[in-house]
Amino acid sequence: GGSPGTGLGTMASEKKFKKGVDFATANLDGTQLKIGICVARWNEKITEALADGCVSALKAAKVEEKNIIKVKVPGSYELPFAAKHLIETLKVDAVICIGVLIKGETMHFEYICDAVSRGIMDTQLKTGTPVIFGVLTCLTETQALVRAGLPNETGKKHNHGVDWGNSAVEMANLRKTKEFK
Repeated sequence: GGSPGTGLGTMASEKKFKKGVDFATANLDGTQLKIGICVARWNEKITEALADGCVSALKAAKVEEKNIIKVKVPGSYELPFAAKHLIETLKVDAVICIGVLIKGETMHFEYICDAVSRGIMDTQLKTGTPVIFGVLTCLTETQALVRAGLPNETGKKHNHGVDWGNSAVEMANLRKTKEFK
């Protein structure tokens, strides 16, 4: 068998492309970890659903409830400050920053997206602690609802908070390996 007209055969070992991250080979043992979650209150219905997905993934990875520290900030712009504070004061092993930015009629969206992205990246590079980018940057509210696993007009849904929780555990564990010391 092959693909008609391409001259390329198909191999039994080929995998179908699946969008997203496969955590099957990741170290998701969170028993010894302390994880911070910073959640923006702007678009709170969506950010709380994402945070719930995060917490469920952390608990599934055996992060103890007492070691999941959640703080709320007004908006996404404040996330890097809160993340840095959790790293410096509570010595968390990783932080997940959760926010939702939805494009409006002005350039405000672009400026906030850029500032938040840079702030989160700068925080993890300056502190040496993983900071997970859990900020949805969407053109419509429906796009944000889909990505938070909430009911929407498309019927599609996947809570990206689960992926971010798994990413935090994986990166916190990777940071503790000899290759990163």
